[in-house]
Parts: sequence; structure tokens; C-alpha cells
Amino acid sequence: MKIVADSDVPFLKGVLEPYGEVVYKKGPEITSEDVRDADALILRTRTRCNAALLDGSKVRLIATATIGTDHVDFDYCNSHGIEVHNAAGCNAGGVMQYVFSALYGVAARKGIKIDGGTIGIVGVGNVGRKVQKMAEYLGFNVLCCDPPRAEAEGPEGFCPLEYLLENSQVVTMHVPLDETTRNMANEAFFALMSPGSIFINASRGEVMDEAALKQALPKLGACVIDTWNNEPNVDVDLVDMVDIATPHIAGYSFQGKQMGTAMAVRAVAHHFGIEALYDFFPEDEPDHEPVLLDLHGKNHGQIAAVFQYNYPIFTDDFRFRMEPDKFEKLRSEYQYRREVYVE
Repeated sequence: MKIVADSDVPFLKGVLEPYGEVVYKKGPEITSEDVRDADALILRTRTRCNAALLDGSKVRLIATATIGTDHVDFDYCNSHGIEVHNAAGCNAGGVMQYVFSALYGVAARKGIKIDGGTIGIVGVGNVGRKVQKMAEYLGFNVLCCDPPRAEAEGPEGFCPLEYLLENSQVVTMHVPLDETTRNMANEAFFALMSPGSIFINASRGEVMDEAALKQALPKLGACVIDTWNNEPNVDVDLVDMVDIATPHIAGYSFQGKQMGTAMAVRAVAHHFGIEALYDFFPEDEPDHEPVLLDLHGKNHGQIAAVFQYNYPIFTDDFRFRMEPDKFEKLRSEYQYRREVYVE
């Protein structure tokens, strides 16, 4: 068995070597020649899995250690007998932590009162549910827009996008990237948002029209962007214009990365019958255990301080602003933070 793996997938080296040959390369540098005689790929979003990469190869399994799958051509894989697994939900806790560290941080910095406000969650899957739980715990009113869930489960608990945008003080994006969501946050979207409201995108860059966002920024109270069009070649002008800018690291928690790699390894193990790895999980490390928060009775400033203590998001913002051209380097060398949670 031969496996080609993105060298930036954490906790992976040494795990599969007893069972076959493992070749590590940077994700964007993996070529069709590299995968020609490979049986499986373990990747991140930086490797485009399409005909150009896979034609003529032996690949029968792609395991991506990410929730996103927009880098995979499913039509091609399905027609060529290639099984695809992603790590759905692995980074949900990390993204939730990012959202609230950013929200309370930028609100405190700009003097925006958010106590008792309304948070609109666009996309209420694994990540959106975590955001919803924390928002309700903190006493926010919550509006949810998720047409696929509303169709499957019934309309109760969901609202149309237009209503959400008009009635939310905070709008946070947690949709997958597909043809129904590409450029969702466009000129019409921002026109419906209330003046002074806060926009957060920690889903995929291409769900927003960056030109429309630039035009809308004077109207918004604050803007937080973690995911960008054309990564890693981001619009430096937009980086300078928003209130918090980070290099697609919202989900980069220690627990999220453990789970992402675990799910990828388990997919390989089950496909090839490696029973010893069916329940694989990377070893824990000291001082990385998730932190249980008790925020009951705390005021806005105290809550902001707790979130910043556990994740000082402005440090990531500063580093990215200093070197926006080092997008991939900042990601690959990122020091994973431990997650927070509430009961």
C-alpha cells in the first residue's frame, strides 16, 4: 500500500508507516506523478483532487482531514470508483471559539454594545450548532437560516435569509461552499444588513463577494474575516480594511486537528482493513485539554477578557497584517490553541 499525504496534516507521521509506504509533500505541490502509483491520499484543502491530478492513477481513497470538500471533484471520483471521506465537524469547537473571541474582542475595542443583541447564523450544521449553543448560553437572541435543514426538518426554528439579515446585529457565516452559496454575501446581502451590524466570515472565502464587502464596510459596525477569495493570494487592501483579519485558522484548535487527523486515518484503516487503527486518535499533550467556561453573571468586559485569555485573537490578526504574503507559512506553523466549551 502506498499513501501520499500532505505534510502539514498534524499528528500523522509514523502512524501509517508500519502498514505501507507513506510519502509526504506540501499539499499545493502534490502532482499527478506523485499519486500515479498511490492507493490513497490524505490531504487538506490545498490539493485539488480532479482529473488533472487523478487521471491514470491507482488512487481508490481520498481522506481529507478537513470539513470542507470543495477541493474534491466528486463527479470525477464517483465515476472512477474513488471513495472520498472528509472530517465533518472536526473543527466546530475551534470555529465557535474563534467567533466569540472575535465578536467580544472587536465589540470591546470599538465600543459596540452587544449584550442582549441578536446573532444571525447563516448555515447551522456542525459549526453553526456550536455557535448557536454558545450564543444562547450567553443570552443572545438567535436567528438561524439553513434552507437544507429547514426543508428536511420543517421550518420551525429557521427563518429566511432576508429576515435574518434585516434583524441581526451580528451575522456569522457557516455554510459550505457550493453553487448555492458561492457569492451569497453579495451587494444585495449587505444592503439588507442593518447599519452598525457586525459581519463575520469563517466558512469559505468564496461565499462572499469581496468587492461588495468593500463597498459595504462603511455601513458595518465591524467586520471579521478568516477566509478569503483566492487563498493564499489574498486581497491585501481588504486585509487592511477589516477589523480582524486572520489566515484561515479559525478551526485551528488542538482538539480539532486531533479529530481531523483521526477521522482521516480511520477512513484509511477501514478501507484497507487495518484493524489496529480503526479507533485511532492522536495522543493528548499536557496543557492542551479543553477549558470549561463558567460565564454566568459576568458582564460584557469580563466575558471578553475570558475569551481573549483563552484565545488572544488580536495576536493572530497582528501577525497576519505584518506578513499577509506569508499566508501558508502562518497556517503551517500555527500553534494550535486549546478549545473552550460550556455545559
